[in-house]
Amino acid sequence: MLLAQFSVKVSADKDFLATEAYFYTLNGSKDVLASKVLRKDNSWILKYPKNYVGMMKVYFPTSNISFSFISENSDVDISVASQPNMANEVRYNDRSNKLMDDIQSQERKKQVILPALAQMKTYYKSSEPFYSAMESEIFAIKNFNSVVDQDAHPFISYYLENYKKYLSEGRKLDAEEVVRFIAGSNNMLETSTLLQPILTAYIQGSGANTAAAIDKLLNDVIIESPRGQIVLSEIIDILDSFGTTALKDKYLGLAKNLKCVITDRLASTIAANQNTALGAKFPNLSFISASNTKATSLYDVKAKNKVILFWASTCPHCENQLPLLIEHYAKMKENGIEVIGLSLDTDRKSYEGRTKDLPWINDSELKGWYSSYVDQYNIHATPTFFILDAENKIVSKPDSANEVFEFLKLK
Repeated sequence: MLLAQFSVKVSADKDFLATEAYFYTLNGSKDVLASKVLRKDNSWILKYPKNYVGMMKVYFPTSNISFSFISENSDVDISVASQPNMANEVRYNDRSNKLMDDIQSQERKKQVILPALAQMKTYYKSSEPFYSAMESEIFAIKNFNSVVDQDAHPFISYYLENYKKYLSEGRKLDAEEVVRFIAGSNNMLETSTLLQPILTAYIQGSGANTAAAIDKLLNDVIIESPRGQIVLSEIIDILDSFGTTALKDKYLGLAKNLKCVITDRLASTIAANQNTALGAKFPNLSFISASNTKATSLYDVKAKNKVILFWASTCPHCENQLPLLIEHYAKMKENGIEVIGLSLDTDRKSYEGRTKDLPWINDSELKGWYSSYVDQYNIHATPTFFILDAENKIVSKPDSANEVFEFLKLK
């Protein structure tokens, strides 16, 4: 602790009820838990012992509140204006985060507010005070200086330059340029949040030549290297989220057959996919406060088949599927089939308001995408379905409720 490279201090008002904060660094698209810190004098202080430049995040599990910030290997100071269990405003007080926040705020204003102000101006006379106020704001937005000193702020410079180059709206990506960038970038690529969206755009832009484009990229980044393995891990996750099973299985097989030392990140991707492969035994789960059952774990639920549903009350696609399951649930029960809904909600009121109409077993950690379900069961979207047999082996991974009914011969 005495040899810390930098510290992160997050302060909150007294009425903010959280007691513990989880601090995360970033590895590609995955948050990596750095430390759990208890509240002391209305503050949470992380002493980070290593050099770290990139995105970080703090998450308050009892309040389900999180926000991101950056580290340039220097002290971070953040304050939260709040009500009980609500963060009304996050204020960045250190130089790096204040600059990043100012730039991003002005960019959002340029994209959203500037066109609106220009249109509103036409409805006012130049002699009116509000017209003058709009003129001043338009001038400030247009002339905001977003030039960053690369030596003083290496991460901000890196992030803004490459976001604009590869992810700005309307930008047409050059495949060769993307490959050179990913292969040749410094380590800030892994800590910047840029890697996954750039890879997604690269894959989507490959058209019918997706496999060839991925092979080219993996060859150039050297698949056995740490960079190559994180790129491979991200590609497997992206293909999984696209539902391109054959391609995902190809690169998952490639990952399993690597002869080098496997990084923790790629190992976790392999394990998550093995957990949820057809024929695998679905990992058990202890319930938190499950409704409509006395069972204390998923394995305690005895049924000929179990339909596992990952969903959320805020998910529109889920709302299309839930009525179909409700309609068929009585017939499912008659046939020895049970449904277990595991929710990725964060708001208890919303979750309980929806589950009162759901007759099957429901449970939730109320941690949203921070739920343990996400990594353990390789969840990339809601709704996600699994069908298990009586021995808890995965026998089907349907894409919809109708596919559930077809597999179980209920239609």
